[in-house]
Amino acid sequence: MELYKQEFNENFDLGFDLKDHPYLIDKSWHNDQCPSFYFNVSEQFYVLWVDDADIEQREEDMPRYVIVEAINEGSNEEPEIYAGNGELAFECETFDVLSLFLKGLETVSTR
Repeated sequence: MELYKQEFNENFDLGFDLKDHPYLIDKSWHNDQCPSFYFNVSEQFYVLWVDDADIEQREEDMPRYVIVEAINEGSNEEPEIYAGNGELAFECETFDVLSLFLKGLETVSTR
């Protein structure tokens, strides 16, 4: 079972199939407000937070999908990714919009 399901609920709906996005590494932790996933683009790490689809179930008044800049306090072989006070990189409510943003990042990283 995926880590985010263990930490939050086996029925938690990300709004997308994680298997379609192998670059998203699950770093979910039950003490956080919602599941999170890290990825990197051109040596910059990011954390994607995925909140509940039901706005009423969210602890904060934030969009469902939020991406912040992150840092790796570990090594490339054993990363320890933290969002900390990372700058907001992107936020949106729907996966369609998030998908366009992620595809744009993929384009940047392949240049």
